[in-house]
Amino acid sequence: MLPGSSYKLGILTGLSSEARLVAPFGQVAVGGGGRAGAVLAADRLVRSGASALLSFGVAGGLAPDLPAGTLVVPKAVWVAGRRIACDDGLIEWLGGATTELIADSPHTVNGVADKQALWRQSGAAAVDLESGPLALAAEQAGLRFAVLRAICDPAGRSLPSVVQTALNPNGGISVLSLLRGIIAEPRQITAIFGLAADAARARRCLKAAMARTSRGG
Repeated sequence: MLPGSSYKLGILTGLSSEARLVAPFGQVAVGGGGRAGAVLAADRLVRSGASALLSFGVAGGLAPDLPAGTLVVPKAVWVAGRRIACDDGLIEWLGGATTELIADSPHTVNGVADKQALWRQSGAAAVDLESGPLALAAEQAGLRFAVLRAICDPAGRSLPSVVQTALNPNGGISVLSLLRGIIAEPRQITAIFGLAADAARARRCLKAAMARTSRGG
């Protein structure tokens, strides 16, 4: 159970598919897979009266030994060269920390070389677009927060370029945009199928993790 019966949990996701997984656990705001949307969504959660915040969804791998589906519950978020600590009680509620850091990025980290560079710079195991804005919003408002993410694209694989352009502001995937991208660059299709399989694996792991929290472990 979430620490403290009076807690109102505010949950930030990037995608609408992630929001559906975690909707039973609190009030959800969807960032839409972009930085500006994540900042606005985090602010909405704070203004809604949330007493604790959670960053939830998929993440990109930075550490080379983390396969798709690996759960990431960090002790802190690396934002602009500094650490913002997650709440110990919320970490325990999520089953305990699995890594030291998750990195914030203002944009999607697509290429393998870019992932390697961010790993060397930050030492973080993974990266996402929402945990940084959530951590900053929590820090400013004096709220507890934590992160639960699952690796979707491992460190050794580059994201297909069409994936980012296919996202819509509501956090969904535009099938038409996806098809246009595949037609324009058919070589991406193998990578897209691989990413889809890994994303499904990550979502299953996230769903199972939240089910465990509801049972108390």
